[in-house]
Amino acid sequence: MAKTLVKEVAENLYLLRLDDDEIKYFEALWHIPEGITYNAYLYLGPNTRILFDTWKIGFSSLFIETLRSLVEPKDIDAIIVHHMEPDHSGALKSLVELNPDIKVFGHPLVKNMIESFYGIKNIAFRPVRDLEEINIEDIKLKFIYTPWLHWPETIMSYLYSTKTLFTGDVFGAFSIPSSVFGEELTRDYINFMRKYFVDVIGYYRQHVEKNIQKILGLGLDIELVAPLHGALWKDIGRIAEYYIKWGRGEGVENKVTVIYSSMYGFVEKAIQFVIELLQSHNVDVAVYKITDNYRSEISDILSDAIDSSAIVLGAATYEAGVFPYMEFVINQLAKKANSPKPVIIISSYGWGGVAGKFISNILSKTKFKVLRIIEYKGMLTESTLKDIRSAVNELLKHVKT
Repeated sequence: MAKTLVKEVAENLYLLRLDDDEIKYFEALWHIPEGITYNAYLYLGPNTRILFDTWKIGFSSLFIETLRSLVEPKDIDAIIVHHMEPDHSGALKSLVELNPDIKVFGHPLVKNMIESFYGIKNIAFRPVRDLEEINIEDIKLKFIYTPWLHWPETIMSYLYSTKTLFTGDVFGAFSIPSSVFGEELTRDYINFMRKYFVDVIGYYRQHVEKNIQKILGLGLDIELVAPLHGALWKDIGRIAEYYIKWGRGEGVENKVTVIYSSMYGFVEKAIQFVIELLQSHNVDVAVYKITDNYRSEISDILSDAIDSSAIVLGAATYEAGVFPYMEFVINQLAKKANSPKPVIIISSYGWGGVAGKFISNILSKTKFKVLRIIEYKGMLTESTLKDIRSAVNELLKHVKT
């Protein structure tokens, strides 16, 4: 059951958080049994009241009810729209209906999105320019364009009075954190943050470092980082470092992600041999599989893949191609976790070997480097095991220093 949290996180600045533990698949794609939060923020100054975003579509009534615990919607002077995706703009229509005169600030693309998403017309919309500073009554804000993190209209804003940077989806995370502040959470939360990064922003990773360096280069005195999902942060340097690392696709030394499908066990036996060899060299192995009784989630696969030094892929030939779900996984790896990591491909076949070359062709258009393709017919033989051992030894040169 969804729960709400209202907390003052800086002087006159309130977090309005919705904890969604009923969602199963974020964006109807990414499996998140850990849940997620939707964060909005409200500044209640002596003379000015500013709202920063809303909650997910479907929670409008609960949002307005929660808002009223602090202020009447009709008394809010302005709303800042950092990102128009409906998990953050979903209560905008209800808000405008209660306060038709509210000033709406956002990227120039936002006005048309508001009209097309929610049928709202004749709003008091004020487009903002990149790096523009605006005074709303007695409150000063700076706006920063951060395109493709992860939509083209995505912006951030800096509230001078509280030294707060509102970052949109950037620096967000899956899960319902036990603390409002990230510094008080464990390593598990960083893993949820990484999972969110690669699943949601991974496709646009080439834009990450440039935008992060742009923000850091502005010289703003940032004491609080306020994303639209997950925990808030007091140390922007720490999370910026993670983002740059993940954006570059830098893997953790001594970590390998193994992903395989096996319909009848032939591929699985070869992969088990690979895992045993890696573990015998004290390699940290993250294993994901698709079999007749288990299916790993793509959201978790991508998260470990971006964090690894190397990848091992196993899949059988299927209908003159590769096993369909593995094809989906590999295409997502190519889109969201594309980085210069070494890869071993292992494949079995019944009458003709196709999958190895099929996978290699997909990866040839990426930064991944295919070290070896090992294909075998039917059962494992001593010759195949020898080839696998040789391939793993080659892979270890890239994994261990």
